[in-house]
Amino acid sequence: MSEARLVEIESKLAYQEHLVLELNDVVTRQQAMLSVLEERCDLLLERIRALGEALPASDPAADKPPHY
Repeated sequence: MSEARLVEIESKLAYQEHLVLELNDVVTRQQAMLSVLEERCDLLLERIRALGEALPASDPAADKPPHY
């Protein structure tokens, strides 16, 4: 194997290692953002449930429009 070919292979390997590290950083940041968003969704669901429970129970007959 020639010296030039070996240098080319080493360069490609170094580039791929760098790319893998960059992709890993992106995935790590995305996972952190996803975790935050999941927590926020859980909090919003809890608030919606609490608001629903705080509302007085409505009478379905009273909710009908006057023309019924």
